[in-house]
Amino acid sequence: MEPIEVFKALSNESRVQILQWLKEPTLHFKPHEGIDMTEVGVCVSQVTDKLNMTQSTASQYLSLLQRAGLITTKRIGKFTYYRRDEEAIRKLADFIKLEL
Repeated sequence: MEPIEVFKALSNESRVQILQWLKEPTLHFKPHEGIDMTEVGVCVSQVTDKLNMTQSTASQYLSLLQRAGLITTKRIGKFTYYRRDEEAIRKLADFIKLEL
């Protein structure tokens, strides 16, 4: 994890909101295709609907969070599902506590 890339990813309110929603996906998203959102994650269409934005913008936001190492992806059929990388987020919290 590159701290500068993480902070860039977190510099947008919508991207921070996505991470907050992914912390407890069952509270914030409707089920999709019978997928266990806690174990697998949520798909881009769910994020798009929640943010009320275009799918391309939501995809860009999710890609940036993934490149920063804050979320992971899992492909099932034609859908890609996103979920938080809790270990990476713990490492980020440790970095902030120890280094900043």
